[in-house]
Amino acid sequence: MIVFKHLFLLYFFASSFAHGQAYPHKPIRLVTSEPGGGSDFAARLIAQGLTTIIGQRVVVDNRGFVAGDIVARAAPDGYTLILYGSPLWLAPFLRKNVPFDPVKDFAPVSLVVNTPNVLVVHPAAGVKSVAELIALAKARPGELNYSSASTGSTQHLGAELFKSMAGVNIVRVPYKGSGPALTAVIAGQVQLMIPSAGSASAHVRSGRLRALAVTSAQPSALAPGLPTLAAAGLPGYESTSPFGIFAPAATAAGIVQQLSHALAKVAVMPDIKDKFFNSGVETVGSTPEQLAATIKVEMAKWGKLIREVGIREE
Repeated sequence: MIVFKHLFLLYFFASSFAHGQAYPHKPIRLVTSEPGGGSDFAARLIAQGLTTIIGQRVVVDNRGFVAGDIVARAAPDGYTLILYGSPLWLAPFLRKNVPFDPVKDFAPVSLVVNTPNVLVVHPAAGVKSVAELIALAKARPGELNYSSASTGSTQHLGAELFKSMAGVNIVRVPYKGSGPALTAVIAGQVQLMIPSAGSASAHVRSGRLRALAVTSAQPSALAPGLPTLAAAGLPGYESTSPFGIFAPAATAAGIVQQLSHALAKVAVMPDIKDKFFNSGVETVGSTPEQLAATIKVEMAKWGKLIREVGIREE
């Protein structure tokens, strides 16, 4: 009996050690958007930090929107993850026949970064505050234009939320990317835009654009001196660009927690944090439960706006 007990304990500790060493024992694939976008930038920096923390290489795989379908169908073993922003969880509101369910097909791991945006106007618009902009828009309904990138982007939805809450009619002028959309407002082809704080900062400093407010719920170090839109005249307004990491549904809770803890360490690595901040992005780090709660709020809020405004991707 004693011999059996000792053998059982030996087996138990050996198994525990083996399981503790089992993950990760090979490179991890981090699937994200096409090269050059915000998700791609975030994925590459996060992969760099995560590789250091877990001791296994994290490889970025650029796949565009099909990334969601790829990861939803992947084996739930922790070796295929996705880093994506709101297009992942807002897809069912914006397009038909989405091949995945953003809630049922993914296991939230961690919110990794968040990007506040800023409301900017061309100086020729002649407004110096949010109140003045709203007053101008009400005096000239349908005459002011705003630029944005793709349908359903944070820039697009943030501007539509502004219009809805302010009760104004401002016409959208869509562009193929954030760069051309920002160039349009700098050139005075449109009067306003809600770009990321990082992309607008140099143009605000040069005087080519005038920043009126930041879109986050609290003032941001990425937009020093700017009031929030909520404080500047639209109580309750908030619009940012969060990015999260998800695993396929049914991934073991232990693996999800291990990854979440590792990503929390990445979020406070000085070199990673500084590189993000210098690009206008804030590192976050969260529990799986916090990311799930964020997605629930995002889907309820933006889903309602998308339905009310009638936004659909072409």
